[in-house]
Amino acid sequence: MKLVIMEPLGVVPTLIDELSAPLKKAGHEVVYYTTKETDQAKLFDRVKDADIIMLANQPLSGDIIRRCPHLKMLSVAFTGVDHVDLAACKERNITVCNAAGYSTNAVAELAFGLAIATIRNIVPCDDRTRHSGTKDGLVGFELFGKTFGIVGTGAIGSRVAEIALAFGCKVIAYSRTQKPDLVAKGVTYVTLDELFRTADFVSLHTPLTADTKNLVNADRINSMKSTAVLINTARGPVVDSQALSNGLNEGRLAAAGIAVVDIGPRIDPALPLCHAKNTVVTPHIAFASKEALEIRAGIVFANIAAWMDGNPQNLVKY
Repeated sequence: MKLVIMEPLGVVPTLIDELSAPLKKAGHEVVYYTTKETDQAKLFDRVKDADIIMLANQPLSGDIIRRCPHLKMLSVAFTGVDHVDLAACKERNITVCNAAGYSTNAVAELAFGLAIATIRNIVPCDDRTRHSGTKDGLVGFELFGKTFGIVGTGAIGSRVAEIALAFGCKVIAYSRTQKPDLVAKGVTYVTLDELFRTADFVSLHTPLTADTKNLVNADRINSMKSTAVLINTARGPVVDSQALSNGLNEGRLAAAGIAVVDIGPRIDPALPLCHAKNTVVTPHIAFASKEALEIRAGIVFANIAAWMDGNPQNLVKY
């Protein structure tokens, strides 16, 4: 079989060599591209003969999927798969596996990095210090004793809950499935409306689906405390960015830490959120720690091995 790794995985080449060695030894062909290709015609040329495509967060269209005659499996080096046309995969009966769990610690840690950056004014303090300024007007507030709301208590949301408890927060959560172990640790499950209405921090940890797109809209933002902070390390479109920008500029909430605005690696600087008050924005980096990327690479190669053995793991439901 031919495996095409259609984009870089963010790890050193020697790790790719190590992980792909068993496949090569078994007689399979492995092609690794170390640059992204956004031109769709050129991208198709890369993958057209593949039996297996490995990708990270670069979109893979239904047009390309349908035109690959040998394609049988996608190993997605990402947790979310909303950048892959799953309808086309279903039509072709193509197995799709993801890398669930690889970035749990990385994302959870950045959620608190963003929280602290916003409430302690880290970015403006840095700028003020570099211009011989003082702390005047930049005194922030603490996490300790605040109500920390978590939307989605999957692996990442659960880890965030544990860290929030360690900070001395009262933790409330909303999720389709409640976890008894979190309740035992002190987490209280509430309705989504109550969470937005009462939390001092709202941290989003939900996948992007038709139901969660624009989950955080103008109505939800208007229901938040004026002193509340929104943290999004989930997916950009879970938040209506225009509504959030308006809410920040109008003082309807205090601040926002946004790890991802959209799927693409580059954000249009004209985007209103880039100019909103009291906002820290990163270029979709929550998942991207050295450790997480190495774990991810191991998972996606293990997914292929398991699939070849007839015991697929980390299956994505169409």
